[in-house]
Formats: sequence, structure tokens, C-alpha cells
Amino acid sequence: MSTFPNSPRLLKGGIVVLDPETSVVQRVITLQYNPDTLSRSFQIKARGEGADRSEALRLTGPPVESIKLDAEIDATDQLEFPDQHKTVAELGIHAHLAALETLVYPTTNQLESNRKLARSGALEITPMESPLTLFVWSKNRVMPVRITDVSVTEEAFDPALNPLRAKVSLGMRVLTVDDLGFEHKGGSIYLAYQQQKERLAALYQGGPLGGLGVNKIP
Repeated sequence: MSTFPNSPRLLKGGIVVLDPETSVVQRVITLQYNPDTLSRSFQIKARGEGADRSEALRLTGPPVESIKLDAEIDATDQLEFPDQHKTVAELGIHAHLAALETLVYPTTNQLESNRKLARSGALEITPMESPLTLFVWSKNRVMPVRITDVSVTEEAFDPALNPLRAKVSLGMRVLTVDDLGFEHKGGSIYLAYQQQKERLAALYQGGPLGGLGVNKIP
């Protein structure tokens, strides 16, 4: 497909997996097609109903931000050039799906390690830690997240039953400094995300009170 020479480069959203200790990028999972919609919700952290009235406006921390999106993965374009996309030609979109699905799995090495600890009589086994996952939706939105749910609907298969087309629904919860702490790599990334949000908010000019039908606040 030809493009105009001066057409803007289409950016894609995606997920970046980091080593939280070294910040080394372990994997970049690009969304093949940007979803048409992205749903975000905010659960406010504030004093409860039983709090003193003098604290009615106090926030106890950043809100819990949740994100949902539906992504499409399709092998059609790659199958037109099988020599350039040998993995897709052989396995369909198995690899792409597996990269997304394993975000919510502990590794087999972690499972085996915990099994050995349990068999050796260890009294306490530390829960398995996953890599730091970032959701990237342009340079203005880079945020640490926990994948909360994954739903996959496979819609087409090759003769060997390799999936060729699928819809993936992802649910994510943004991790804040309340979750990670200020010293954690994810905590610093979250602070940068919120600071960028504050900079963008400062650019909004708003409107006059008269536009709301009032001349002054009583």
C-alpha cells in the first residue's frame, strides 16, 4: 500500500516489559492495530463518610485508574509475505497471543523454584514477582500497570488449527506510588505520568463564568 511522502507516521500503542531492577527492556508487545476506543475509569481515594467534616476535601492518595481496550490481531498481512514472516506462516498468531497471555503467568522457573522450596520444608515462600509492565499510549501516556484480565476470542484457523485472527480484550490497573513506593522504578515512571497529566491540564484555558450562566461565585 503506497503512502504520501509527507503523511505523518502512525504511532502504535503497546506494552513494554521491564526488569524492575535494571530497567532493561525485556520485551515490547506492539498492538497490531490501534483500537478504536479506550475506556478509562477512576476510583477516587478520599476520606470515608464517617470522617470529620473538616476533612471532606482531603484525598488519601492517587485514584485507582483502570483501563480497558479491545485489540485485533490478524495474520493476513504477514501471510502475504511468508518469507519475511516465517513464524506467522508456520504458527499463525500463536506467538503474538502467547506474548500477551504470559504477562499474567509466573515463569516455569519461578514455579519450579517455589516447588523446591516447599519440598525442602521452607516455612515461608515469597510470592512470585512479575516484571514491571508499562502501557504506552503515545509519549504523553507511559504508565506502570498490572494486567487484571485478558480475554481472547479466536476467530479463524489454518488447516493445522493455528489461530489466524483474534480479538483480545485487556483490562489494566495503573500502579501508583501507593502500590510501588517512591523508590521503585515503576513509582518514578508513575510520577512522570502524573506530572505530564498536570502539565497538560495547565494548558487548558477553560472558559468564563458567564458561560455557565453565573457572574460570580456566591
